[in-house]
Amino acid sequence: MITQNLTSRRGMLKLLSGTVMASGLMATAGRAQSASVATVGDSAIAIDFDLSLNSRIIARQNGKAVELTDFAPSETVTLKDGTLIDRFTFADKSQKPLSDIHGKGILYTVRGVSPEGLEKTVEIAFYDRYPGFAIAKVTYRNTGSANIDVAAWTSHSHMLKGTTFWSFSGSSHDDRRDWVQPVKAGFDQPNFMGMNASDYGSGTPIVDVWRPDAGLAVGHIENTPKLISLPLIATAAGAGVGIRYDHAATLKAGDSLTTLDTFISVHQRDHYATLDTYRRVMADRGLAAPKPPAESYEPVWCAWGYQRNFTVEEIESTFAKAKDVGLGWAVLDDGWQTSEGDWYLDAKKFPRKDADMIAFVQSIKKAGLRPRLWLAPLAVDPGTDLLHDHTDMLLLNQDGAVQNVTWWNAFYLCPAYQPTREYYRQLIRKIIGEWGFEGLKLDGQHMNGVAPCYNPAHNHAKPEDSVEHLQDFWKLIYDTAREINPNAVVEFCPCGTSYAFHNLPYTNHVPASDPLSSWQVRLKGKSLKGLMGRDAAYAGDHVELSDGGDDFASTVGIGGIVSTKFTWPGPGHEKGENFQLTPEREVMWRKWVGLYKTHMLSTGQYRGELYDIGFDKPEAHAVEKDGKFYYAFYADKWDGEVELRGLTKKRYRLRDYFNDKALGDIAPARNRIPAKFERFLLIEATPV
Repeated sequence: MITQNLTSRRGMLKLLSGTVMASGLMATAGRAQSASVATVGDSAIAIDFDLSLNSRIIARQNGKAVELTDFAPSETVTLKDGTLIDRFTFADKSQKPLSDIHGKGILYTVRGVSPEGLEKTVEIAFYDRYPGFAIAKVTYRNTGSANIDVAAWTSHSHMLKGTTFWSFSGSSHDDRRDWVQPVKAGFDQPNFMGMNASDYGSGTPIVDVWRPDAGLAVGHIENTPKLISLPLIATAAGAGVGIRYDHAATLKAGDSLTTLDTFISVHQRDHYATLDTYRRVMADRGLAAPKPPAESYEPVWCAWGYQRNFTVEEIESTFAKAKDVGLGWAVLDDGWQTSEGDWYLDAKKFPRKDADMIAFVQSIKKAGLRPRLWLAPLAVDPGTDLLHDHTDMLLLNQDGAVQNVTWWNAFYLCPAYQPTREYYRQLIRKIIGEWGFEGLKLDGQHMNGVAPCYNPAHNHAKPEDSVEHLQDFWKLIYDTAREINPNAVVEFCPCGTSYAFHNLPYTNHVPASDPLSSWQVRLKGKSLKGLMGRDAAYAGDHVELSDGGDDFASTVGIGGIVSTKFTWPGPGHEKGENFQLTPEREVMWRKWVGLYKTHMLSTGQYRGELYDIGFDKPEAHAVEKDGKFYYAFYADKWDGEVELRGLTKKRYRLRDYFNDKALGDIAPARNRIPAKFERFLLIEATPV
């Protein structure tokens, strides 16, 4: 199993520590200014280079130049013997107009040569429609006669000045940590984009750190996942970010090595601006989330409240109540199958096999609900027929061992192996085409990323084929379902991981994915709206997972889809858990489902750029829909002013739409109002 390279972590820490030390040598702004020999940039960002091709980042805000970093060896090469090549004598700079898939812009080229004879050529593109977002690649060429043995390269290594920061990291971890975290001195997260545990890996290849006035983000924009690291390290001098790729190569005389296509960007407020721009850049490159069908936005009831040992009768007895409460989907979760891998129907629950499952699906439809089926592709249990008959499908590590999927005590199948793909194509055809389900709930942390595959039976061109073709597997699933039913909903739930961006074009419904808190419901919603679009079909997952088990406000207020796993009339089977829809709960569930369906904020435009999820207090979100603004504020307790940003009309009438209470009128010029609340405040602003 390939996991994070600890040597790489130490190397990046050393590099960033060197950045801090270097910045300390530049005691005056005058010296820093005089060190610049070349500047590239646009209206929002400038990158200065000095004589050693160190660089610094400047944000251009409202006519002012804000130095975010000091000069540092931002792009470097590490040799196999540990030597760090980080000084390149400046040679020249050039520029030319640019017009390609990203539109019009300017391409700058800065070149220098190291004492070791390694020529460094930095190409940085700035596009008119993406101000502040610099796309770069670096080429290293051996101009000497002796071989140069490269072990790794780094790009965009910078230390954002300051002491107080918030961050977004796109990596995945088995502790299911927050994607958005505060950062202070001592923070150290390597953000390896491969497997950080046997079945937790991949994510969105971005790290973003910001202070109250400005932020800095780096990442790659390749069309497939890459096994890079995006370390975020904080010291007393600031918060350091960068990109490192452990890439062994021997450069003979005249040979070149070119980095991945990467980016560095500056922004104001939180990470939403970065994710939104990244989404649009990647759409230019052919990777974009699909437009969700109307069915994706319907509220969800899931049978997971009954757990795996459900009976068909108790699930069917809940349909009428789910419909009466106002829900639109009925999801049959884990437990219908004999095993992961074989996917045979459990004869104790479906004794007539296909006939019983077809009848079950029809009972959902007769109740006025839409049927969706849970599935965990790419996992195979020991002892299954599939494993016995098709061991060739297994993903194998370099030592020939299987890769474990912990939750089900299963093993990974290789997504890049054609027999694996064909097996699941036929299974989806059965589920959607024969059984009649209208949607899939694809589930499991293992779906987010896979390890490199060394199974000799697969004849991979390189072990990373499994990593880079995982998204093609999900495309196969998505396309197969939609070929049979053009309105099929394909939910993707990579439990607790940070969603792999490269998988998102092949899903039209994403949940909070087993949130550990209401905070995670909200931060994941903001992040996924940035990555998939302002009207992405994002569900808050089962409300029973939120704070108090009833925090619908954290879903509805941010434009999420409500979801629940209540049991009725009984309490279910899980010891220590009771998801029974009591009369008291039913009153509240009905109210929230009604509010959701009345306003349908999930189909509105999430205005994530208006508020900073880290620094703004109270936490705030906004959705624009049909000319109205909907604001959501969150705090344990709040007694003070709240600011209603984004208003453009002359006057608005305000209403607390949860309590149906008039709050008066407001003008954009005076957009602050007094507010006192516990947990949440939801405001509708209507132009008058």
